[in-house]
Amino acid sequence: MAGNARTTFRRTQTDGLQQITQGDSLMHKVLVTGAAGFIGTHLVERLVDDGVAVRALDNLSPQIHGEHGGFPAWRDHPLVEVVQASVTNPAIWDEVLEGADAVVHLAAETGTGQSMYQVGHYNEVNSQATARMMEAIAGRSDAIRRIVLSSSRSIYGEGAFACGACGLDPAYPSARTADAMRRGEWDQPCPRCAAPMEARPTTEDAPARPASVYAATKLAQEDLVRIVASANDIPATILRFQNVYGEGQSLNNPYTGILSIFSTRIRRGLELPIFEDGEETRDFVHVSDVVVAIRAALAAPADQSATLNVGSGIASSVAAVARALNDAFGGSSPIRITGEFRLGDIRHNVADVRRLELVLGVRPAVDLRTGLSLFADWAGAQPLPEDRLAEANDELRARNLMG
Repeated sequence: MAGNARTTFRRTQTDGLQQITQGDSLMHKVLVTGAAGFIGTHLVERLVDDGVAVRALDNLSPQIHGEHGGFPAWRDHPLVEVVQASVTNPAIWDEVLEGADAVVHLAAETGTGQSMYQVGHYNEVNSQATARMMEAIAGRSDAIRRIVLSSSRSIYGEGAFACGACGLDPAYPSARTADAMRRGEWDQPCPRCAAPMEARPTTEDAPARPASVYAATKLAQEDLVRIVASANDIPATILRFQNVYGEGQSLNNPYTGILSIFSTRIRRGLELPIFEDGEETRDFVHVSDVVVAIRAALAAPADQSATLNVGSGIASSVAAVARALNDAFGGSSPIRITGEFRLGDIRHNVADVRRLELVLGVRPAVDLRTGLSLFADWAGAQPLPEDRLAEANDELRARNLMG
């Protein structure tokens, strides 16, 4: 959610039975930013099913929603009030927070590669807008009883590794260099003995080492929410999402969402180009599991604040996922390992999700094969998008951010 869309309000009736409780108190109205986005669409649907009133804020960015995008069908639900506006507009916050007692902040620009050259824009949408939001929340700390922030595993950078040769465990390597990747040195050597290392699940206690502008802005969001919420005695739950996928994700955005990009190419019978050697791994978590985690965070005890990973806890190679996606679509797109790379990308990614279950009682329920089948069934029924992958990659090459 970004840009300068005109602010428009639709007032709707908000009578209903509020089911989400925090401690012994009912949540009466939840402000959801980025509500018409991928996660937000599913979350709002779940909240109104629970009988919770929602103020749904989004600017309907064309990059995400297409040129003629609108709010989902829940826009006409009697428990929903839609607000079309940008989070970068400082004038909106007092009005959209009025009457709300919880905030789920999802609005953000999310493309790792794009963030490396749209630095000011990502800072404005992700960091500065969050600062304005928290300033407004601080002014009504007697009313806001819970903040849930959508953060990202990207704040860890390369994450946790272990070295079998010298026993260093955990190790937290710094970001990979362009020179190393040009030589095809995809994996980081042990910082102590230079031997090869193996990736480990990254815990929430791992140091923050952002490798992209996007990651830096998500870390800034975390700090702003944590510091201001703590100073005003507002419980805050920070959820570090892994690679979220599933039905409803944007098929129009060529800068983020590898499964949506590949789905378009499979439907068009085009090859699937995979960076590096194809063995880079990601932790794919289905959107329904993410919504369950947000829902649990809203219902957390009134005095509880936490920072939690939200993922499947399983590492999957990009090449293996491309093959599985081909199978899910019944497609036959050839897979090509390109040896190319993007600056800011990390090598491996798998979350330690034990704390999520311990604190919120949530564990991932949708396995990758099931989730890909659900995604393929949905995506295959959507209008066929343009393939804009080459366009996005050309922008990176022109700025020396892709090799």
